[in-house]
Amino acid sequence: MDDWKALAVFASVVRHGSMSAAARQLGLSTSAISQQVRALEQSHGVTLLHRSTRKLALTDAGERVYAECARMVEAAERAQQQLRTTRDAPSGELRLAAPIGFGPYIAPALTPLLAAHPALTLRLLVDDAMIDLIDARIDLAVRVGRLPDSSWVARRLCAIELWLCAAPAYLQQHGQPRTPEELLGRHWLSQGGARGNEGMGLLLHLQHDGGQQRTLRVEPRVSSNNQLLLQQMCLAGLGLALLGSPDAHADIQAGRLQRVLPEWRLPVLDVWALTPQRDAQPAKVRHATEALADYLRSLPGMLP
Repeated sequence: MDDWKALAVFASVVRHGSMSAAARQLGLSTSAISQQVRALEQSHGVTLLHRSTRKLALTDAGERVYAECARMVEAAERAQQQLRTTRDAPSGELRLAAPIGFGPYIAPALTPLLAAHPALTLRLLVDDAMIDLIDARIDLAVRVGRLPDSSWVARRLCAIELWLCAAPAYLQQHGQPRTPEELLGRHWLSQGGARGNEGMGLLLHLQHDGGQQRTLRVEPRVSSNNQLLLQQMCLAGLGLALLGSPDAHADIQAGRLQRVLPEWRLPVLDVWALTPQRDAQPAKVRHATEALADYLRSLPGMLP
């Protein structure tokens, strides 16, 4: 390693034509430059430069060594340029993990970024299972709700409201609930293992706009780890479901779904961006995180 530094100093002396010029370029004293070159020569028993008061000249050995040193310095400069590019402009492969329910949001959020940076590629892993982010070499992961303890760095992007929803046909057949207690005994479609304990029903924490609170446990008729499937079943009139506000917004606006007890609110779910480290984030991760945050916050029903 010491030789590498001395070889780089020697290459700079040759490139700039004098030790004083190399010293100015490297921010060192002329004597320090001279000592580095002399130590290199002494350690290998080879004279690299003929010195005079007016000029320097390469020996035959110095010419051969300099040719290799020049290639070494050029490679180092290319590596430095690559580091600057990675830091300043999105490039390379971005490995992103997200739940299945977030799949429809990834494309519109990241398409402008990909279009603006042709050197950036995307590998998207969409899965509701908790994959090992380290083993999958994930650069950026989107997670919803409470996060387990982890060495990963979490940044909050936005929050999702949960809405109690049902299809008009279901409410026409079974009646519109007027109080939280009327939710008991209804057909429920639940995301198993996410918002309630499996085998123990779905726990609902409701808070009225006026301040009253209710906690209910309901038994799901259908449970799934796929939120999109539950929404399709809700649209088909199979029961009540807790749906994320941005997912349900279009169906409610079109009349395909109705909100149930809209004056009673449920706890919001925070949306997080997880990255493996806090400092020296590559540009691809920084830009993708900002693009996701900006797009998600623009969605109807999403909270900043």
